[in-house]
Amino acid sequence: MLAGRNLIEPGDLTVSEIDEICSLAEQMTVDPVSFQDVCRGKILATLFFEPSTRTRLSFEAAMLHLGGAVEGFADASYTSSTKGETLADTIRVVSSYVDVIAMRNPKEGAALLASKYSACPIINAGDGGHSHPTQTLTDLVTIRRLLGDLSGLTIGFCGDLKFGRTVHSLTQAMCRYPNNKFVFISPSELCMPDYMVKNVLEPLGVQYTTAERMEDVLGDLDILYMTRVQKERFFNEQDYIRLKDSYILDKEKMKLAKQRMIVLHPLPRVNEIAPEVDDDPRAAYFKQVKFGMYARMALISKITGAL
Repeated sequence: MLAGRNLIEPGDLTVSEIDEICSLAEQMTVDPVSFQDVCRGKILATLFFEPSTRTRLSFEAAMLHLGGAVEGFADASYTSSTKGETLADTIRVVSSYVDVIAMRNPKEGAALLASKYSACPIINAGDGGHSHPTQTLTDLVTIRRLLGDLSGLTIGFCGDLKFGRTVHSLTQAMCRYPNNKFVFISPSELCMPDYMVKNVLEPLGVQYTTAERMEDVLGDLDILYMTRVQKERFFNEQDYIRLKDSYILDKEKMKLAKQRMIVLHPLPRVNEIAPEVDDDPRAAYFKQVKFGMYARMALISKITGAL
């Protein structure tokens, strides 16, 4: 049962629960009208202490499509945190008004802290470089819808693997399905963190390789997961400028890929995917956005006990 539970990181869900959410999301994509009143009378709070477009709007759209209501903020400067109010007190107050909270915060561990003071379930919508579980659900729904399975796949992650919370979350999730392999494509400065290798990949005996050139491995991949180099995660602007254009996917590189490979991206993109790739049928990142709304609809329905 997911009703009343928090979602702080992907590991909070069992594989069977993930499959249950994916199946419900797929039903919602096929027949959204049947679900338009399941959250009637329920309220979602979106507390975004860090800028977001897709995640915040997809949460709000998800709740509205379910017949519920939304309140919250997209800019922490308009909240009492500017007066010195603690996160714990903010959560105590807001959770007394609503049925579920989706929160993004730039500090790692903020969602876990919020869950200790909340009177309603907390959904982590991103906490610094740590975790982004609903993006992971979005990715899993997309992969299952487009490739038909979550097992036996070779997944290439490209770009910022050091700070990319979406990369860390999806890697942890896909490790739980059999016979998946990983290819980590990045400059040495942005490689997958040691804790992911030592605490996740190696204990499970998951196969992985590393590469510095995208062209060397594209032909092996079923999924290419592109990421932007995130300026906001750097302490040194010179390092950001030096690395930001390390990997750019274009038409020429796509010629090296399988015809059934799909390209995913959590967005926003900067210039790591050339616009000319958008017309390629393997470009799935805008479909991914739509599936994200259905993934969140399914999750909200389960956590609020509506379904």
